[in-house]
Amino acid sequence: MSRLTKNLLRLRVTMGLTKDRLDQSGGDTPVWGRNLLFIAVCLGGAVALAASLSPVHTPAAGPDALRAPTADLHPSVERLNSSFRKAWDAAGIEPARRAPELLIVRRLSLALAGTVPSLAEIRQLESHTNDGRLAWWLNRLLEDRRSSDYLAERLARAYVGTDDGPFLIYRRRRFVSWLADEIHANRPYNEIVAQLIATDGIWTDKPATNFVTVTVQADAGKGPDANLLAARVSRAMLGVRLDCAECHDHPFRPWKQSDFQALAGFFGQTENSLRGIRDREGPAEIDDPVSGDPKIVVAGVPFAVDLLPKQGTPRQRLADWVTNSANKAFARATVNRVWALLLGRPLVEPIDDISFDVEAPRALTVLAEDFVAHEYDLRRLIEVIASSEAFQLDSRIEGDTLDGAADPLRPDAWSKFPITRLRPEQVVGSLLQASSLATLDYQSHILVRAARAIGQAEFLKHYGDLGADEFALEGGTVPQRLLLMNGTLVKEKTKENLLGNAATQIAALASTDEKAIEIAYLACLARQPTAQEQQHFVAKLSDSRGSIRRQQMEDIYWALVNSAEFSWNH
Repeated sequence: MSRLTKNLLRLRVTMGLTKDRLDQSGGDTPVWGRNLLFIAVCLGGAVALAASLSPVHTPAAGPDALRAPTADLHPSVERLNSSFRKAWDAAGIEPARRAPELLIVRRLSLALAGTVPSLAEIRQLESHTNDGRLAWWLNRLLEDRRSSDYLAERLARAYVGTDDGPFLIYRRRRFVSWLADEIHANRPYNEIVAQLIATDGIWTDKPATNFVTVTVQADAGKGPDANLLAARVSRAMLGVRLDCAECHDHPFRPWKQSDFQALAGFFGQTENSLRGIRDREGPAEIDDPVSGDPKIVVAGVPFAVDLLPKQGTPRQRLADWVTNSANKAFARATVNRVWALLLGRPLVEPIDDISFDVEAPRALTVLAEDFVAHEYDLRRLIEVIASSEAFQLDSRIEGDTLDGAADPLRPDAWSKFPITRLRPEQVVGSLLQASSLATLDYQSHILVRAARAIGQAEFLKHYGDLGADEFALEGGTVPQRLLLMNGTLVKEKTKENLLGNAATQIAALASTDEKAIEIAYLACLARQPTAQEQQHFVAKLSDSRGSIRRQQMEDIYWALVNSAEFSWNH
């Protein structure tokens, strides 16, 4: 019995058309009738698969079907573009050309959904013919729940890390889900951060309190770690490495040890009780980082002291100070992080160490002012950056070489898109999506989503995770490359499987060899093949039939997902 026949029989079983059942419920139905029904089901499935390979001819969901795009975007984008053009002109730099549209689409999908776009999404995009196609795509992505979930996970790493935390009183999944809800509702970012710092209550009813409970030192019989909370506030929310002054005065920056301890003092009265997280009465107390002994401190802020409210609980005062519109550090840190989420590198490196002593890049200042002026609208900030010239430039220029010797562009000039290695979850997300012609999203069957989650978790266990160090410039490892070449998931997602894998479906249903290669490139690399690539791979498929053709397509798919182009954002 061929594998195709087995798969069709599985489909028959899935549809509930087992022999016993037919005998029980359809005993009066003639055999030929049942066979006709079975053939009709199989033909219907084949037609549906074949239709998914062709361009969509029905109108795609237009902007009217989505939330209206943000108004008044163009002036902000133009101010950002102008800041780069002035820098390029001053340095005598000619920026790269604009990247192809599908490449920009791929970048947006990777940054906002953690995966390459599906073939179905590309076909829908192609059917959208007006000039605002990219804006429509960005708007569609921002409306997609996958984007809220993915952005929440990326931001959560800066807020609470990736560790499991103390048992029972820390619920990371609940925290990330709440954060995704806030992002999806486009809650102003200053309000989200204020909740993280100042919310009281139980970690299940008030998920924002998990920002505090993750630091509870349960093994030591202590409450929230004020020093760790101060470090996370300063790094993730202010872009300042104040914790470098935890044990002694900072050797290069103006921060004193007393500055750090005073900031930690805002959490020095925070405790975990039967009523959850709350601030107690009495003096603020932190652990001395050298002796480990308790130490009484007076809460205070390291700069912009006049912005600190005099009334409120310690954490409410800190939240108001951090998110004050005049506190430039907050807006700059947010812009720097969102820029890095979209382009793979922050405007200022390291991402959590924006110096007060050095003039910030003009683009950072422009975006930070715009972010404050538009009431910390995170969605709008993403739209401005994604619509900018810097985001949409190509990643290469004429004369580029692998070692960059012929590249006259400074890496910090943003005159071409930075090439960065895909993050682990982007690698597996793209691999799973490329193996399916339909979009893997919240509209997918629950079994499909469950299988995706299991496959992703298993892959990451072996491939590794970057942890909380989001933007470390680390190269790939030999085990990671071997996992892509010989790993179980890659084998499962490229092998012959008519119902489960795109490679087999393309081999069986594409109308021509040229069409098969085009579809494979779109699904894996989100671009059309070049004439040379088309010619090379069509020759592999030429005159092949049946299992040989399916094997050839499996090899082509394997080669595409193992290409350098697949593994990099460019």
